Amino acid sequence: MVDADFVFSNTRTARAAMDGAYEAWRDCAQNQVFGDGLYYAADAAGSDIERHPESFTNQPGRHYPETFYQNGTYASQYTLTSYNKDDATGPYNKMYSVVGKANAIITAMENASNFADITGTGQPSELGQLYGEAIALRATMYRELIRYYGDVPYQAAFGSPAKGLAPRDSIYDKVLEDLIRVEPLMYRVGEAPGFKAASKNYFSRTYVQGLIGRIALEAGGYHTRRTDLGASFYKDGKGNVLTFENKGTENNNAVYGRRSDWQSLYTIAKDYFKKVLDNSGSARLVLTDPRSAENGRVYNNPYQYFFQQMMMDDAVYADESIYEYPMQRSGGNDARSYSMGRPSSGGSKQAYPCKAYGQARINPAYYYGVFDPQDKRRDVSVVLTGSTGKGVEKLISFKPNSKADGGGPSLNKWDENRQVSPWTAEQRKSGINGPYMRIAEIYLGYAEACAALGDQVTAKQYLATIRERSFPAGKANTDAFITSQGGLLRAIIEERGFEFAGEGDRRWTLIRSGFLPEAIKRIKDLTNEMIEGLKTNGYYRFNNGNIISDYVWTKLVDAKTEYGFRLTAQCPEGKETDPVLYPGWRGQNDNWEGLGLTGNNGKTNLAIKGLFENIIPGSDEAKALEAAGYQKTNWGADLRGAADEYNKYLFYDYDYKKAPIYLWPFTPNILSTGGFTNGYGFKQE
Repeated sequence: MVDADFVFSNTRTARAAMDGAYEAWRDCAQNQVFGDGLYYAADAAGSDIERHPESFTNQPGRHYPETFYQNGTYASQYTLTSYNKDDATGPYNKMYSVVGKANAIITAMENASNFADITGTGQPSELGQLYGEAIALRATMYRELIRYYGDVPYQAAFGSPAKGLAPRDSIYDKVLEDLIRVEPLMYRVGEAPGFKAASKNYFSRTYVQGLIGRIALEAGGYHTRRTDLGASFYKDGKGNVLTFENKGTENNNAVYGRRSDWQSLYTIAKDYFKKVLDNSGSARLVLTDPRSAENGRVYNNPYQYFFQQMMMDDAVYADESIYEYPMQRSGGNDARSYSMGRPSSGGSKQAYPCKAYGQARINPAYYYGVFDPQDKRRDVSVVLTGSTGKGVEKLISFKPNSKADGGGPSLNKWDENRQVSPWTAEQRKSGINGPYMRIAEIYLGYAEACAALGDQVTAKQYLATIRERSFPAGKANTDAFITSQGGLLRAIIEERGFEFAGEGDRRWTLIRSGFLPEAIKRIKDLTNEMIEGLKTNGYYRFNNGNIISDYVWTKLVDAKTEYGFRLTAQCPEGKETDPVLYPGWRGQNDNWEGLGLTGNNGKTNLAIKGLFENIIPGSDEAKALEAAGYQKTNWGADLRGAADEYNKYLFYDYDYKKAPIYLWPFTPNILSTGGFTNGYGFKQE
């Protein structure tokens, strides 16, 4: 156990203890719950927006959990250790290791002789800040454990073993009580002593207020809960047996529902999100892009600006971030952009850029048929081209594959081409931080809580703030958007999808909000219509006017000579027919040569015609393009050729009625040492 008399005799030694806990969390966050690991397997690829790049049968350890275990029927066949490791390196044990480190600090501080002095004033102090950070770390880990495993053991004191299941509702209530207790003792982000004003790499009062709102929404939301544990198992934090409002039908001895007292939790969320909005410290929502046009390159997109800030050097934190876990350039395994970014077919070492697998892909029907073409978030979120790894742009085929060799549209928010100092020596070393909480979530979380509790005016105001910054002036059409979604609450959830598209937020948001069945049905129906249209006509027109067709025409151009740059930004108004500038936010690094690339002939950017229109092969238009050096290239033809991957296996056999089995099984060692059983239809050995 941590020696309280020594460690907490001064803030320097106390901070050193917390730094060790932060490092354990950073490793867990990056490799298990927000970069790779379980997050990579299902969150980044398992929603109506996101999907995986490879064929379904290539990665059953990922794809069955992603699809709710084929409507629960595959749960009993799922191999417990196929992705969810059974040793100390597995996600469950890693998360409890972090809980243990947090508990060591919490227990030591609570046993210290000066604890009453630390907490008694109810005002921020350096040791109060540190105590709050430890409480926030423990709460963060329980939030992640519940998301992935449901009901788990609850350890609140250092040295206690992780045995026996506690109801998730009780855990939620307890961590919320802890967070509410320590929040006044902490400093807002940008104000904590010992941290640079620009730093966002610590748990601040702002983060804790946001975390209270986040956890309260989740605690009051929908979950799939076990029925085999008995009617009295699920209790609140005071030991009272809970009742639930259920949706759909039972599945594998589990039901999908929310607590009957959900409104009290949503009220907590509303109050604490508002505290952030009233004073968010150094975190701010950027409404106007501060960058000026340069060399003909147009910016004018505040949403782009957030992600570009994340690709600056290691000392820079984005304005909109409340908390980022830090990653160091040339350091350890970094999921951004390898797993969660724009794909590259470069080699693992000395490439421009190095290999980026691109696990987070985007459902083509969502890109073409749901994302408004005027939404400035679309091109930041989704890209149709990747990198060869030799400083050249390439079209990403719909054929199942990885890297930029296939797999379909990809997440575009992190791209080593855009880094100020890309690390070209080796893959997975980008140094891009993990943006675990940013202020856009607070706006939309507050809007959601207000709408659910009947405050329609305020909810619409905060929805409009997020929406209107992402459209040209007068084009957001918030009222029409709300009507199209059938109501304000559903519109807020949908807006959250546009704001966080590809980032792995969508899956859990749909589960906890209860909008999961209709969202999946919409994308399944739209995908089926798209593929049938391609098969019948060679193209399909979506309601928003976009057309996907069997073929596009492409050629490489020397963008630096023609435009003055290779990396494009926001497509200038009126230039939507320019095959290099539209879609925007793509291209290649402007100066790979300065980082050692040789042998490039200057033709680096891909001009594409026919992405949103039907150019008929053999037509005069097609012949003119070919005479100008364009080549006819498979596009929708490859999509319909891989129809099962995009349609059949998209939430494989989900019937929109049964409780979704979205959780992960406990592994054999966890079961034997914890003294509990698996539920949800999973194996017991």
